[in-house]
Amino acid sequence: MRLLQIGTTGQLGQELQRVLPSVGELITLGRESLDLAQPQQIPQRLQEIRPDVVINAAAYTAVDKAESEFELAKTINGIAPTVLAETAQQLGIALIHVSTDYVFNGQKNTPYLETDATQPLGAYGHSKLIGEVGIQNACENYYILRTAWVYGSRGHGNFVKTMLRLGKEREELRVVVDQIGTPTWSYDLAVAIARLIPTAMSSSAPGIYHCTNSGVTSWYDFAVAIFEEAQSCRFPLQVKRVVPISTVEYPTPAKRPAYSVLSGKKLATVLGDYPPQWRQSLRKMLQEWWEISHN
Repeated sequence: MRLLQIGTTGQLGQELQRVLPSVGELITLGRESLDLAQPQQIPQRLQEIRPDVVINAAAYTAVDKAESEFELAKTINGIAPTVLAETAQQLGIALIHVSTDYVFNGQKNTPYLETDATQPLGAYGHSKLIGEVGIQNACENYYILRTAWVYGSRGHGNFVKTMLRLGKEREELRVVVDQIGTPTWSYDLAVAIARLIPTAMSSSAPGIYHCTNSGVTSWYDFAVAIFEEAQSCRFPLQVKRVVPISTVEYPTPAKRPAYSVLSGKKLATVLGDYPPQWRQSLRKMLQEWWEISHN
């Protein structure tokens, strides 16, 4: 089985390269080989490689910057996935694509189902929704995995790394308490994708799925947990206080959903179990990052 992974340097992309070789022959395309900002490159590359499954781990993820760069975000997150889906349909390739909780407006207070109405609040979520709709209209054997609050030891900056950097420099941090969701370790997300591939190969249950770690928390409580777990891993910290603040007290260019917990029941039905609890995965990630950074 030939697997084509698009996107190699991000948090998810690097984790996929750890787990996918156990599933099949893995071919990877980074931005230097396939730039999704130029979607016209996609058909030729897929025709050359002819994979059985393509996993799109590339995305424009700068949520606030997308407010001023919507056309670029739309091209990478919306138009390129649509072209991927069109080409996959023509060549008989299964498509696995990663999307986001930001397609929802955050006005619910119970976990979002795959069938709930979408209404993005910002440019990033809107660009991702364009991709979702394009894929659904163009391809029959597609698997869209919406995820949330992704962090990892590899790839670029994320909330966990930011908190530890600031916690090393400052005694007090102020963190938003009224945004609720689920932190997701990029390794757990990669494992779920790998486990979904046999389903994609059999074309047995295409559609949209939600994939996060289990549990619910706020950014504030997530930050507190990061520092508690980091202390047990011997990370150097100066922080003594984490102060809960409201979203209003921390304005950002992009509006974010107040509640974006995703129900994982549908995916659990296919895979046979739920992903690990978020704090358990946070502990493992910090232990792994400590080893990476000290070897």
